[in-house]
Amino acid sequence: MGALRPAPGLPPGEGGSISGEELLPGGPMTWLAAGVPLGVFIATLWLTGVVLGWLRRKAILDHPIERSSHRIAVPRGGGIAVMAVLVATWLALLAAGTLAPVMAVLVGISVALALLSWRDDLGGLPILLRLLAHIAAVVLGLALLPETKIFSDLLPFWLDRIAAGLLWVWFINLFNFMDGIDGITGVETAALGLGTALVLALAGFADDGTAVMALSVGAAGAAFLGWNWHPAKLILGDVGSVPLGYVLGWLLLHLAGRGLWAPALILPLYYLADASLTMAWRILRSEPFWQAHRRHLYQRALARDGNHAAVTRIVAAGDSALTALALLAVSRPYLALALAVAVVAAMLLLMERRARS
Repeated sequence: MGALRPAPGLPPGEGGSISGEELLPGGPMTWLAAGVPLGVFIATLWLTGVVLGWLRRKAILDHPIERSSHRIAVPRGGGIAVMAVLVATWLALLAAGTLAPVMAVLVGISVALALLSWRDDLGGLPILLRLLAHIAAVVLGLALLPETKIFSDLLPFWLDRIAAGLLWVWFINLFNFMDGIDGITGVETAALGLGTALVLALAGFADDGTAVMALSVGAAGAAFLGWNWHPAKLILGDVGSVPLGYVLGWLLLHLAGRGLWAPALILPLYYLADASLTMAWRILRSEPFWQAHRRHLYQRALARDGNHAAVTRIVAAGDSALTALALLAVSRPYLALALAVAVVAAMLLLMERRARS
């Protein structure tokens, strides 16, 4: 494959009421792109504080366990506020015709995953039940993707969809696994949401409402950082990390389905690398990889001083570079991907250096 060519997808205006002409300065998309993220940011910042007070009164706390990196109990369930604001925003976008009516399915699945995950936060659910729920959510969500191949022409369509589904299930779970220190998920959510929107805009696909949806997710992640930066006042919980992983996974597959496979790989590359390498290492050591642990590089990087903020800043800096490279990948996919691998390698080396010092 030579220079990246966006794959055929929905023509301008399909999937929403916004047409290409309305992308001009001052048009509806301009106002949506500015107003929706700002509204989501303010609402999430406020509602998270309200939810925090309720969690404290109900004593819903995340007590230190083998997987966590906290030394004291912290309220768990900040994802209630994040998802409440996002779902309300998406429903408003659906009502306005900005999102295609079929996207109501994605919103409904996200709500179902949030409710199931909240039940898991409160008392724990069997791993098999959670995995089956993730698989069912992915199977339904695959029908909402563009009728194009995710992995270019490498696989026949039916196998392409199976591979995409397996990757999506893994992404949901790795996004949850990586939510182990203060600020890291807020940073990653903000980067993936903003990065996806910018790539869609640069590639000329910002007129189907997906970019605004991605911006809303990024804004919610950024707002949550106000409460979750080290030392965190509360944590997201599975009620937030699981549905966020689901929606962000869909957005990334949507990019790939548009022919933007390189940006879709580059944007989450650090999370993919840390989680996948850790999983492979544990399997090779015959460890029970399904159990909670602190083997991820970002967790081991706390060994020296327990400074969550220092580790999260590495992730933030790396994500910023990956976002820039994802934009470059719209026109120069192979160059951008090679540089992205170098960036992630540097991030992992910095983590390992902290872990050993």
